[in-house]
Amino acid sequence: MSAPPHRRRVEVRRAAGRFATQLTWLDSHHSFSFGPHWDPNNTHFGLLVVSNDDIVQPATGFDNHPHRDMEIVTWVLQGSLVHQDSEGHSGVIYPGLAQRMSAGTGILHSEKNDAWKLTGGQIHSDPVRFIQMWVAPDENGIEPGYEQMEIDDDLLRGGLVTVASGMAGHLDEAAIRIKQRNAALYAARMPETSTVVLPEAPYVHLFVARGEVELEGTGGLGEGDAVRITAAEGEMVTARGEAEVLVWEMHSSVGGEDPAA
Repeated sequence: MSAPPHRRRVEVRRAAGRFATQLTWLDSHHSFSFGPHWDPNNTHFGLLVVSNDDIVQPATGFDNHPHRDMEIVTWVLQGSLVHQDSEGHSGVIYPGLAQRMSAGTGILHSEKNDAWKLTGGQIHSDPVRFIQMWVAPDENGIEPGYEQMEIDDDLLRGGLVTVASGMAGHLDEAAIRIKQRNAALYAARMPETSTVVLPEAPYVHLFVARGEVELEGTGGLGEGDAVRITAAEGEMVTARGEAEVLVWEMHSSVGGEDPAA
């Protein structure tokens, strides 16, 4: 699964350049075309078609809405999010918990901010911030599904942790499985000056979820910045302070593009 030795491309997408949806209860930034925000030249990278950076206010959220034929991974950075769906699955997602929903033939689900907490006799309300990522499945029309697993201890050990994967050879180490044999998602919580090495793959998507990092050969990246690397060669990422990154390794593309072309 090595990346092609030529036609390497590195495209930096800054946080400020993302599409934005701002409502009274939602502050959302979209790395790709989403909803009413449409750019025919920015519909996906590799198999990744959605990467939304969402902040939802307390006691609000997304009411029941449909999805179909998509593998959806949700990664919470702050607060907690309540998931409920039409297949009878429910759960609270919080930092360090990997969660996947396979939309398949069709599913309805809601996502609400579970922020009201009684602490010391006081009611506190906090926004929830999460990254929701969609990848195209191997095939359409599969049975809808749901899976979650806590991986906080693994993250504390440092390095890239396999959050979700459908790739052969990665299934045993992945916290959750996705129905896409050519993609894997990693996360890393990075202490200052620590490093991780990106996968060698035809398509690698790096997202800086928190803090600041330095990408070898590219330079500094801030919170919300993303980098799309075609024919990635195992570049090194170094934390400038405490940071958290999300990395997609992909060996095919929605559009069937040849990364070596």
